[in-house]
Parts: sequence; structure tokens; C-alpha cells
Amino acid sequence: MNAQEIRNSYLEFFKERGHAIVKRAPLVLKDDPSTLFTGSGMQPMIPYLLGEAHPEGVRIADSQTCLRAQDIDDIGDNRHTTFFEMLGNWSMGDYFKEQQVEWMFEWLSEVVGLDMSRLYVTCFIGAPEYGIEKDTVASDVWKRLFEARGLSAGEAEIGSEEDGYARGIKDGERIFFYDSGKNWWSRNGKPETTPVGDPCGPDSEMFYDFGTPHDPSFGEFCHPNCDCGRFMEIGNNVFMAYRKVAEGKFEPLEKPNIDHGSGLERIAAAVIDSPDVFRISLMWPIIEKLQKLSKKSYEDNTESMRVIADHLRAATFLAVDGCVPANKEQGYVMRRLLRRAIRFAFDLGIEQNFFEEIVPVIADLYAADYPEVAEGRDTIIAVLAKEEKVFRQTLRKGLQQLGKFAQDGLVTGNELFTLYDTYGFPVELSTEEAIKQGITLSDNWREEFDAKMEEQRNRSRTAGKGEFKGGLGGQELIHFKYHTATHLLQSALREVIGPVFQQHGSNITEERLRFDFNFDRKVTREELDKAEELVNGWIAEDLPVSFTMYPTQEALDMGAIGPFGERYNEEVKVYQMGEGDHIVSLEICGGPHVDHTGQLGEDGKKFKITKEEASSAGIRRIKAILA
Repeated sequence: MNAQEIRNSYLEFFKERGHAIVKRAPLVLKDDPSTLFTGSGMQPMIPYLLGEAHPEGVRIADSQTCLRAQDIDDIGDNRHTTFFEMLGNWSMGDYFKEQQVEWMFEWLSEVVGLDMSRLYVTCFIGAPEYGIEKDTVASDVWKRLFEARGLSAGEAEIGSEEDGYARGIKDGERIFFYDSGKNWWSRNGKPETTPVGDPCGPDSEMFYDFGTPHDPSFGEFCHPNCDCGRFMEIGNNVFMAYRKVAEGKFEPLEKPNIDHGSGLERIAAAVIDSPDVFRISLMWPIIEKLQKLSKKSYEDNTESMRVIADHLRAATFLAVDGCVPANKEQGYVMRRLLRRAIRFAFDLGIEQNFFEEIVPVIADLYAADYPEVAEGRDTIIAVLAKEEKVFRQTLRKGLQQLGKFAQDGLVTGNELFTLYDTYGFPVELSTEEAIKQGITLSDNWREEFDAKMEEQRNRSRTAGKGEFKGGLGGQELIHFKYHTATHLLQSALREVIGPVFQQHGSNITEERLRFDFNFDRKVTREELDKAEELVNGWIAEDLPVSFTMYPTQEALDMGAIGPFGERYNEEVKVYQMGEGDHIVSLEICGGPHVDHTGQLGEDGKKFKITKEEASSAGIRRIKAILA
């Protein structure tokens, strides 16, 4: 069973057991300002786990694409990836521990066909100081299931991760009890740091034993939570059984929830009995293409090929979801992924434009199961390939700048960060090139560079703060006016330059609107003037603005447009401006807008385009005001 078949079998398994199968959320969640990317399978489900009713019912399952940018520097080993899929199922106050453990055991053993003698599980050891008992309910179910297959299921009380390294595994042990550092879930860690009012609870993780030798540099003895690579976590069952009602006090939930997530790539690795996730069916074709292009072997170039495969897979899905390379926020991470891939391609001797060779391989691996990949294939390839060409030009400028920094014989960490921040040079590339040019790095270059990086990470952590769904920077009337004006601008551009572009983002503040779209040339001043004329004409007509809920396919069939890469529910809100035979704008949008276009012209204001420029490779940006 390959990775694609594993994914489909999981969804079918839970569909047969009464779960609604929902579409994945995009990697960029527009209504979650707390994070740059969707970093876990449960992230889009948080509102429902906190009590909001899910429109599809109390049993939900999906396969959620995820991206963790903080893992970029870990890529190169056999199991870490920035991009991955989480197979998830949820019970919103319906079934609980016994049913969840039984189903996971059944799916892993009977459907996927894993060797269950190599499966080890962990449970919560309890926190008596908070009145939270040891999770013997989950452990008893695991024990019964293992023993029914003739497998030993001895229990071991470990405690902390450090205790595990000191104790190790004894013969016959399969169920391990850890403390809240490993087997407790809340939005903010351990019981003592769980926010008051939040649901929380113990979890039960599943580990597959690949049988590789233990590396004692991680600790004296191996245990399931060891980082040496012998054991790989393939899934986690979170049992949301409690709510923190006051500091130090927890009460059982009346209707506890299940939140399960399994790593698709890691389960696929277990199926082929390889601790190297890059050998699975969703990754190996990329490696094979790199071997062909470079005429070098994976065995001799594992790190470079792993980094390229991972980073281009992540960048491809970012492009699918409408993200484009840029100099800040999500676009900056995307640009960093792409430029790191190019840097490692140098190690393989691949100096020609190679995104056009690799990205189609990645798109084809996902096209059958994710229609949005097939639909956007050509645009995705064009966006990424253009970024590669731009960076290769930037690369020459960066090398020249590095030469200037090195003129006095010393390169500092601050100068290396400038190369990283301005030219997109990964520090590995800068240090290697500096050494090639004959010199010397300052003694504290790493500390200087890391300090600058930490400043940047702090900015990234708060990059989305204050943003609202739809790109609005607030919820005042002026924001609604500019949001409405953005729709009118898009309609005007479609009339002036034709429907040859797709929206790639927007941003609204109190002072102006910003509209990004893919287009292969500069929009002329004459075209901008014509667009202005159309928008001001529609404002003067004082057209009504209204919305109607439609089934998604019906909305698309009737010609409603929406941002490129946006994922929709079964029903969507469609805003129209105008009525009858004179509808000037018809867009899928969550709102909000003004009630009629004439409000944009109050106090004699006119719509005015103030700037048209390139935002990134293949993307144009227009800024406009009401003045």
C-alpha cells in the first residue's frame, strides 16, 4: 500500500463509520492571525473543539496539509519535513477513548497491514496534584487489543523524557506512561500552563520501531520518546476530557472530544519498513528526478536531495493555496524555501533552471487526490520557475556584495545576515562562498547571525497580529468601503485587460486598498485610467450590494469568481454589486461590504489608483485610495 492508498483508505475507513469527510484547509488561514501557516491537522478544527458546532456534524475526518517553517533547519535527516499531511478524525462529544483506540488498532493492523509487534504506545501517567488520574482506560484497551493478537503488552511507568533515557525498555514492555511533558494536550502545554477556561486532556501516542541501533549521544538507553530515530511517532490520540476552571483546578467535560492525528508520510515509511520518509511514494519520484538531473546518487547526496524534495513540495502547495514569493510574512518563508532548494542544487551540480523539471513531478503526485493541484498546475509551475530565474540573477549580485564584505579579510555575522535578508542567501551558502574566496569569518559570527535571526523570528511570530479575514486591517466602515472598492477594481481590470488574471491577495487599511494579481506585464497608465473611470462610474450609479448563499459548484457555474488557491465549504457567500441585467461584480467572499456603492463616493470622494508595481515574480500590485 503506497502513501496515496493509505490516505484514501483512512478517509474511507472513517467515512464508513459515520464521519463527514471535509476538504483540507489552505496552508494560509486568513482568519487565524495567531500563526503564519496551518501547522497541524487540528488547527482548523480548534473553534469546534472549543465548543462551536461543526456544520458537518459531530464526526469529522480529513487529510490536512501542514507546514512548519520552524523546522526548516532540521531538514536533512530521515524523518523531518517542513511540509506533511496529517490524517485526522474528530469526535465532538460523541465516541471517546475505547472506540478511538479500537478503530486505530483496526485500521493500522487490518487495513494498512502494519506489523503490530513493532507498535509501541504511550499514555498519561497522571497528575494527582490536579486531581487528574492515570489514564488506565486507554492503556487497558491497548493491552486487550495487543494480547488478543498474542503480543506482550507489559506496562512501564517512565515519567519524564529524561527518566526514559535513564531507564530504557524492559523485556515484554509495550505500553509506557509519561508525564505531562509528553502525554498532555492543551493549547499552551502542561496543566499548569493551560489557559483557564480551555478544554484539555491526556493523549496516547503511537510509535513504530524501525529497529535501528540506538545512538547513545541522545541518552544512555532508548525508549519510545527517544530522538535517535529507532522509534518514530506515527500518530496521536488526544482525549479532551477536562476543562481548566481555575488555577490548579480541572473538571471533567460533560461531553469529551477526540482529536486524532496521524502523519501520512511516517505511516507510509512504516509500511515499506524504511525509517527514511523520503523513500515513500510521495517523495521518491522527486529524488529519482534529482538523481537523473544531477547524475549523482541519493546515497552520496542524501542531505541535498532531501532538502530540495522537501522544500519544493512545500513551496508547490503554498503556490496551490495562492501564496507567492515575497519579502515578508508567508511569502518570505516561501522565498526562503525556494532559495534554499537552489543553494542545495548547487551541491549537486545543478546550475540550470530546474524547477520546471521538478515541480511537475510533485504536481503529478498530488493531482489525482487534490483537484486544486491539477487545476492550478500551469500557474504553479510558472510562479516557481520565474522565482528561480529571478534568484539566479540576484545570486550574482549577492556574490558581488559578499566580495565587498570580504575586502578587509573578515566577514561578520551581521554581514552574513545582510546577505541572507537582502539577497536570500542561506548562511551555509554565504559561509561556503566566503571560504572559497579566501577568508576569514569573525570569531563571533554565529552569535551575531543568530541574534539577528532571533529578531526576525520574533517579527514573524507576530506578523499576522491584527489581521482580519479577507485581508482587512480592521472592522470600521472605511475598511468595508475599501473592501467593496477592491471588488469593483477587480471587475474593472477584467474589463480593461481581460479575464486573464487571478487574484493573489488583498490588504485593506484605513488609508488604502492593495490588490495583487498574476499578470505577465506592467499595466499601462492608460489601462489604469480606464479602470478608474469604470469604478467611479459604478460608484456614481449607487448600485446595491447584496449577498446570497449558494452551493459552491452552483456559484462557480454561474460565474462567481474568488481568490486563487482559496478552498471553499459546500456552501459559499456570493456578493453581487448591481442587479438584473446590470451586475458589475459577482464574487465569492466572506464580506463585509457596504450596502450600496454610492457610499464610496460620500463627501465627494473619488476612486484613485496611486501605484502599480511588481510585487514578486509574475505578480502585479495595485494600490488605490478614496480621496
